[in-house]
Order: sequence, then C-alpha cells, then structure tokens
Amino acid sequence: MNQTFSTMKLIRYVVAFVFITSGTMKLLSSELSSVFLNLPLPSPELIMYVVAILEIVCGILLAINKEVKKATIPLLVIILAAILLVKIPILHTGFLQFAFAVRLDIVLLALLYILYKSHHK
Repeated sequence: MNQTFSTMKLIRYVVAFVFITSGTMKLLSSELSSVFLNLPLPSPELIMYVVAILEIVCGILLAINKEVKKATIPLLVIILAAILLVKIPILHTGFLQFAFAVRLDIVLLALLYILYKSHHK
C-alpha cells in the first residue's frame, strides 16, 4: 500500500512540474507564444492565456494534492487539443515523425488518466 502511495505522489509531482513549466513558458517565452498564436484558433491570444493559467493552476492543485480528479480534466482536454492541433498535422511528413513528436503527449495522457482514475473524490 505504501508503495502505491509513493508512486502516485511521484506521478502527481512529475505531471505538475510539466504543466506548471509549460504554462509559465507560454506566458514568458515569445517564441512559444508565437507558435501558439499561429494555431488555427479563434482569439488565439486569449486562448493561450487561458490555457497557460489553467496549466499553472491545475499543476499546482496536483502538486498539493487538492482536487486532483477535477484538475486532471482540463489538462486532459489541453493535451488532446495539442495533439489534434499541433501533432496530427505532422502526419503528412510521415508516421515515424508523428510518433516521435507525439510520444510525450501520449505519456502525459496516460499519467493524467491514472491520476483521474486513482482519486475518488
């Protein structure tokens, strides 16, 4: 039982780190924000700020083990949207390039799913 607890804690911290860092970089990096702003979205600047804030807030909630199940839902949506908007277009260059580009997104999807299913609140 103790092993499972420490494993879940590690997963929460790792996923929290990824999203807090990602959200912060969207706000601070002009290079990253310009990529986001060139996506085919309505009001991309507003969406970028909303996504960045959600990533930071939900990442903090995961890190402090509060509302974990609720915090994973917007993060799952963000990852799925990133795959659809950024990674799927890479398929035209070839499956291996796509698989390489999407590999970490798939890992995050799996970890978020584990967090979602493991919290009963």
